[in-house]
Amino acid sequence: MTHSAILLRPDPSRTVIRPFAPEDPAAFAIAGHPRTQRIVDRVLGMSPQELEDDRARVTDSLDERHRDVDALLMRRFEEIAKQIGLDSGTIEEARALLIGAYFCQEYSFEAAALFNPSIVVHPDQSGLEDGGVRFIMSLRGIGEGHVSSVTFRIGSWTPGALPTVDVASPTAMPPIIEHRGEGDDTTVVHLHCGGSRDVSETVLFPITPSQHQGIEDLRLVQFTEDDGSLHYYGTYTAFSGSAARSELLSSEDFRSFEMRPLQGDAAGGKGMALFPRRVNGRYAMIGRHDNENIWLLESDDLFTWNGGRRIVRPKYPWEFVQMGNCGSPIEIEEGWLLLTHGVGTVRNYCMGACLLDKDDPSKVLARMPLPLVHPSPKERDGYVPNVVYSCGALVRDRTLLLPYGVADDFATFATVHLDDLLAAME
Repeated sequence: MTHSAILLRPDPSRTVIRPFAPEDPAAFAIAGHPRTQRIVDRVLGMSPQELEDDRARVTDSLDERHRDVDALLMRRFEEIAKQIGLDSGTIEEARALLIGAYFCQEYSFEAAALFNPSIVVHPDQSGLEDGGVRFIMSLRGIGEGHVSSVTFRIGSWTPGALPTVDVASPTAMPPIIEHRGEGDDTTVVHLHCGGSRDVSETVLFPITPSQHQGIEDLRLVQFTEDDGSLHYYGTYTAFSGSAARSELLSSEDFRSFEMRPLQGDAAGGKGMALFPRRVNGRYAMIGRHDNENIWLLESDDLFTWNGGRRIVRPKYPWEFVQMGNCGSPIEIEEGWLLLTHGVGTVRNYCMGACLLDKDDPSKVLARMPLPLVHPSPKERDGYVPNVVYSCGALVRDRTLLLPYGVADDFATFATVHLDDLLAAME
């Protein structure tokens, strides 16, 4: 493999304004007078001078590195007013904006780590040199409280050369959030990101109770339907703090998104990855819901996944503890190329690969007896030592571009020719 010198490290200066919802401990809750109402009442009781001074502090703090702050604060005020039954039309604008500010927080979404990337072809391929490809890469950012969010980068790559990644915008924009449905298990969340000037400004942070502690390890795939239409999907792990489950992100253009939970007995775990097209007329997914083996799942419904078949079991020492995928299968001439991860001694995470039959992906044609990428002495230390991990790769001109995370800390790239990769299988 050829390793890139690019190191994508966390940047604590990149912050996003997200909702803040303080609540009373159960033993101190006041019936009929919740904490939200009490905070609003205090703002309503402020004198004109107190209001002006506090509003100036908000402006000085946020306007320096955020865009459209007043619009964001006003949306948050409208949410709070609706929640407590306040007639928003009776509140002067300056006071309404300040109420909105009391229920927001500035959050450094990649302060601690930036890792576990996934990659897809960018919808816009204009202005590239011959043979080049522009890509969108998602990354898992970790901020305060070990909470995971999704952030994005744009880059380009010409096979035979190393990739380049554009500098991320210093501004990060929160999505406009629209909930549909009732209850945590049925809620569909629509995210409108039109305020982002490019996708590096978009941040997807936890919204629903199922995501309270994080949106982890997004596995993006460009999906082609039987009629030729293209869609972007991404499976991710929603972690509530006590339970994990798989959910699905979908988008047509990376300017708006939909999030919804997956249903079925196979959706209650981590690490699901969707095939980039239907196989034999059905949706297909790679899973690891027993936390040990790699499974093949098939369904007529994109949102419901049950049962499945174990297709790859731990065989070599570097994968004795457990196995899983490193992103969606990639269709190549020889079959489905599936990047894998294995856990071995001292909880070392390595990456490998196997080849699945194109017509029947339950058949494993070959697999790597040795890791493709393993923690190196120079890049083994970080938030979680001895880990290399990816959530998706890209193939162009018989070359694999593999972005991957190191030590749950930062991300980098490597490339390898498919012929060399396949020759290393048995």
